[in-house]
Amino acid sequence: MKRVAARLGDHLRERRGTFGLTAPSIAQSSVGAGVAWLVATQVLGHVRPFFAPIAVLVCVGIGLGQRLRRVAELVIGVSLGVGVGDLLVAWIGSGPWQITLVVMLAMVTAVLLDSGALFVSQVASSAVLVAAVLPGDDMGGLDRMLDALVGGAVGLAAVALMPASPLTLAAKHASGVLDALSTALEQAAEAIEKRDADLAAEALEEARGTQTAVAEFEQALETSKEIILISPMHWHRRSILARYETAAEPVDHALRNVRVLARRTLAALGEPQPPPASLAESMREVSEAALLLQLELGAGREPVLARQALLAVATRQRPDDGVGFSSAVIVAQLRSIVVDLLRATGADQEQSEGALPPVDG
Repeated sequence: MKRVAARLGDHLRERRGTFGLTAPSIAQSSVGAGVAWLVATQVLGHVRPFFAPIAVLVCVGIGLGQRLRRVAELVIGVSLGVGVGDLLVAWIGSGPWQITLVVMLAMVTAVLLDSGALFVSQVASSAVLVAAVLPGDDMGGLDRMLDALVGGAVGLAAVALMPASPLTLAAKHASGVLDALSTALEQAAEAIEKRDADLAAEALEEARGTQTAVAEFEQALETSKEIILISPMHWHRRSILARYETAAEPVDHALRNVRVLARRTLAALGEPQPPPASLAESMREVSEAALLLQLELGAGREPVLARQALLAVATRQRPDDGVGFSSAVIVAQLRSIVVDLLRATGADQEQSEGALPPVDG
């Protein structure tokens, strides 16, 4: 019963966290839809500006990123769909087989122009609305195109004037990635100390599940950059976000190396000569440096302390001919992880690699 209650509590906390991230998009969508309808009816004089609030919802959505592209696809897609629909309905009328033909021709045209999923679906749905829902009304294709344009503009304005915090978004997902990296290294270190293959297997499982977190971090960065581009309220935070951009690719590389390290840790524990305890200590130091990087990025500071910690551990990562094959691979991977994390702190490639003792030393 306690376990069920704990899982329920974890689920509720996760949902609250998700709501906190999506709340700005919900507000932008709802307010923007009403404003778009008001502009289209009161300013443009359109009686049923269906596409105006729809354009806001497509533009803002509750997902992440690519709003500018979605606005362009929406306006062009509506224009193309309405144009094909109006032309065919005026010629062949409305009915089941006419809708079939309208949708087929509209989608074929869309695919030939752009294979984007939103673009194709918007062309098709616009054609259906013209052929099935709105045939014979007094609105032409130009009016519907203007409604879509108004909705897209209002959607972008809502993002600019009611923005989510780009740094909160980036920090949350960066934290998840660095937490996963640190946890996998900590588990691998504990497995070496306890000579426990089961713990090594857990570390490997932890490492294998990190790619989703990396993809979400990259998507969150794209959204954060887009918010800062659109919203003048966040322009002064560009330099802080740039640190996350600097860290993104090297942290991804570090996680890939952690997966190899975890796999070799499991293999090493089955060899006659297991990894030395000093290797576990180095793993822990790198794990702690990753958490320090997370804290400094989250505080909006240049990660100087994380860089110093990594430079300190780097000087001790000398290859040892006296260890087994898998242990030697672990040392090599740990060296690569140190270089990756140094680059994530802003150090260049030459400085990062130069911090390591030479292989032939």
